Amino acid sequence: MDISIIMPCLNEENTVGRCVGSAQRVIAVMGLEGEVIVVDNGSSDRSASIARDSGARVIEEIRPGYGMALRKGIKSAKGNVLILIDADTTYDFADIPRIYRPLSDDKADLVIGDRFSGGIRKGAMPLTHRLGVGVLSFLGRMRTGSGIRDFHCGLRGITKRAVEGLGFRTTGMEFATEMIVEASAQKLRIVQVPVSLDRCVYKRDSKLRTIRDGFRHLFYLIGFVASG
Repeated sequence: MDISIIMPCLNEENTVGRCVGSAQRVIAVMGLEGEVIVVDNGSSDRSASIARDSGARVIEEIRPGYGMALRKGIKSAKGNVLILIDADTTYDFADIPRIYRPLSDDKADLVIGDRFSGGIRKGAMPLTHRLGVGVLSFLGRMRTGSGIRDFHCGLRGITKRAVEGLGFRTTGMEFATEMIVEASAQKLRIVQVPVSLDRCVYKRDSKLRTIRDGFRHLFYLIGFVASG
């Protein structure tokens, strides 16, 4: 199988069906054999059933955490290239081909989206979040020696072969940082490409807890893995 598009999901009944449809259309337009995986991370709404009815393969991960959900999806994926993307319409599925191509052409092992060069729509990222991402990404570059500008981008891709050689320990949002740190330690080829970030299609409270999640990234970078 060419591609697996993996979406972590927690109470996204308003958007997950749309995202599954967008993922399926991208796979079809690219002419690939692929699958769409939605990892339901303990939703209390109709997210899982909507995703299933929309044609996704739904996997349950009852242990909480963004990292836990993605780790479960990665382990279950069948594709040679794995694309990780959120299920809330904030990322443009039309950006997936530019993530996929360097991986399929064997020019990269890990591709990270860069929202700062691709364009952040008005209201899509609060100033506090933007500053936090900038600071933590700087610290990440210092630790890894990489040139990655956006350590926390939720749109990225990795080959199945490469990810099988990485040892993940984190469970929360800091998983995004851990993936780059581990890939750098393994001397994998890491590429960054521009992607855009938009506001969710409906008004909602953000699941991101800026201070807590920021400290989890920071603690990871200084060698402490948070639990819970």
